Amino acid sequence: MSISAPSRTTADGVRGRLEQTVELLENRGYAFGAGRLAPVCLGGAVTVDQLRQAVAESEVLVIREGLVVSRRMVDSLAAVRARALSHPLLVDAYRALTREFVHALIRCCPYVLSVSIAGSLASGGFQASDDVDLNLIVEDGHRHLAYVALNLLGLVHALGHRSKPVDTHSARPLAGRFMTANLLLERSQCFPLARQDPAMAYEFLASEPVYGIEFWRSVVGANAGLSEHFPQILERTELYDMAPGPRLPSWLFPAALDGPARRVGRLSWRFMQWTRRDRPEALARVAHVRQTMRPYALFDDA
Repeated sequence: MSISAPSRTTADGVRGRLEQTVELLENRGYAFGAGRLAPVCLGGAVTVDQLRQAVAESEVLVIREGLVVSRRMVDSLAAVRARALSHPLLVDAYRALTREFVHALIRCCPYVLSVSIAGSLASGGFQASDDVDLNLIVEDGHRHLAYVALNLLGLVHALGHRSKPVDTHSARPLAGRFMTANLLLERSQCFPLARQDPAMAYEFLASEPVYGIEFWRSVVGANAGLSEHFPQILERTELYDMAPGPRLPSWLFPAALDGPARRVGRLSWRFMQWTRRDRPEALARVAHVRQTMRPYALFDDA
């Protein structure tokens, strides 16, 4: 997932807003049809008729094979189209698996405040070889602990799903990566968010909170820049919130453990980079994502 901001920072009516929205999507490797793109337009939803008129007036956008894309993406349309077609066939099954995993995570990690499904599974371009990106918000002093816990639980989970397809990005030595941390924030980093640009606003709009929705809403409400870019974020009513059930006691996880967890996490991250040494495409993708995630990327000093 990439949350880098689009190159244009102002919108000139519906056309400009749509061009920026399409650029946000294409930075992530996705494209939407008119019916799905219109409600998530930067600056507020538009009608499908307004969208089609704006595309007709645009020198940047075209509609190809039912998808609204920029002209520069036309040559890559096959891959984008494949994602758009595979997503509805897989989303229900993988969403259910993800909710089961999140339920286990929050029972083991009482310092987790909110979990959202992100990446391709939330945005609409999921393929079977993709991993599932999760956005977490945790108590202060527990960010690295959450990273290590998620990856340990993720490894156990992946070992039970070894038949899942992988690609150069999700391949791992023991089992293909399945559940992974995407955006990991501590409570104090949310009030306020250092980034409230259109790309971060879309990250919140596109993500699917599955635990801690009231806390997620409080973050959105406290960071007005998010809804200034996408006012639709305040109107979401389809959100699902799971009950955690019995959880491990919080005293088992003092903030003092975060330092050791940071060292363990850094070593793990370095090892994973080493396993990618013969896969330049995977290394380049990691470098790109880390660049666009700053200032929230973990182990920037690794």
